[in-house]
Amino acid sequence: MQFSLANHEVSPPQIDIPRQYNAAADLLMRHGQRSDKTAYIDSHSGKHLTFAELSNQARRFAHGILQTGLQPEDRVLLCMHDGLHWPVAFLGCIWAGVVPVAVNTLLTSQDYLYMLQDARARALLVSKPLWPVFQPILSQLTHPLQIISDASDTAPGCMGLEELLEKHAPLTDPAPTLADDVCFWLYSSGSTGSPKGTVHLHSHLIQTAELYGRGVLGLREDDVVFSAAKLFFAYGLGNALSFPLAVGATTVLLGSRPTPADVFQVLKVHQPTVFFGVPTLFAGLLAHAQKPNSAQLNLRVCTSAGEALPADIGHKWQAEYGVEILDGIGSTEMLHIFLSNQPGRVRYGTTGYPVPGYRLRLVNDAGTECSVGELGELQINGPSAALMYWRNREKTKHTFAGEWTRSGDKYSRDADGYYTYGGRSDDMLKVGGIYVSPFEVEACLMSHSAVLEAAVVGHADEEGLVKPKAYVVLKTGHAATEAELQSHVKGQLAPYKYPRWISFLNELPKTATGKIQRFKLRT
Repeated sequence: MQFSLANHEVSPPQIDIPRQYNAAADLLMRHGQRSDKTAYIDSHSGKHLTFAELSNQARRFAHGILQTGLQPEDRVLLCMHDGLHWPVAFLGCIWAGVVPVAVNTLLTSQDYLYMLQDARARALLVSKPLWPVFQPILSQLTHPLQIISDASDTAPGCMGLEELLEKHAPLTDPAPTLADDVCFWLYSSGSTGSPKGTVHLHSHLIQTAELYGRGVLGLREDDVVFSAAKLFFAYGLGNALSFPLAVGATTVLLGSRPTPADVFQVLKVHQPTVFFGVPTLFAGLLAHAQKPNSAQLNLRVCTSAGEALPADIGHKWQAEYGVEILDGIGSTEMLHIFLSNQPGRVRYGTTGYPVPGYRLRLVNDAGTECSVGELGELQINGPSAALMYWRNREKTKHTFAGEWTRSGDKYSRDADGYYTYGGRSDDMLKVGGIYVSPFEVEACLMSHSAVLEAAVVGHADEEGLVKPKAYVVLKTGHAATEAELQSHVKGQLAPYKYPRWISFLNELPKTATGKIQRFKLRT
């Protein structure tokens, strides 16, 4: 594997994917010698699922869902809490040639109505606790819907998932799909507005598993992995499904919200060696009053994505637990991380350099490639780019521009080849004609000992000029004034970058994946 930090000429690993290829068959049928090894652990119930049991149940589900009348390429909305049924259902759909559409479990009834209608879903896979959110909208659907749940008494006419598994024998042969056939959808998280159905192919899961999971993280069979990011999130789907299944590692699932207390409980009890988090969670873990010491954990690598990791958090975590955080960036459109810090080469405050197998470029407002140090839009060329946004031709053409995918993120690249985040393209502020990165101001605010989280957006003053405005969440038991925090920023950044207004909140608006929804803060 060859790469140059200076010019990013990367020789990608060769991943041989045959033309006829079913992603579920690949991930399920490569575990012959370890069939009795634990594939999944439910951290709440303590129940385990071996690789053989996972394969058996996924193929039973595939048989059962076809018997309901669904046909290959039909869409199934999957809205379930992380647990043993999630990988069974997701992989079972793919084995059958049915297309699972994995969605956020924290949305509103109207969000789900939009997705069911937009995807023209023929079936709904739903956890019983989530059913009350769906119940009010079913009468508004324009097409029939088969409901499958983890409990058959969820709704009238509902099929119980356990009963479906018991009733049907494993489907012997997977659907004869091609590597370039549609495999699954993910809806974008909505951090910048309405969600978009993002269509991925059968080849994409194994591409990201090999290029990042194995190639960067060095995942191996003896690893135990735990992802705080949920399976419906592109980041979590790789972390807790395709990556561990590709190498035969064991995965711990947490069905509830990943609070610092619950995350530390999983880390202590199940001793994961690989932990996938997000910046806001790492901040919360470090601030937790009852955090364990490093001797109580068994971590060898940690990753962060979803938002750029403030350098201060990375340094503090490594000092506390002796483990690097590999900050990276991925997207729903690219399925997983394509730019990342790598083991032994971490530079906190940057997002590292390209994952081998991906090419990156920065493009300025004039449409030309940026020079060293110049801020520009990050664009990606790689094998896991989504096919399209469903029923959204204009946005598809804008984002998927030929071989390049537009990320909507601003970055700069230094002389050593490291990329530094500069905010979303639509979040960048111009103050006095000079670009200001909201992330830079947020990172500075978060370096203050009293600040837990911060978000910076543009706000017009009385003359209509845009200036930075900050929203801050303080750590429990700490206090700080607006003037104190403004002085803190002025002492570290150029004076024009300091937030002219600071509002204190109990929490910041976020997607379920931990991304701050800055558009909700713009008033």
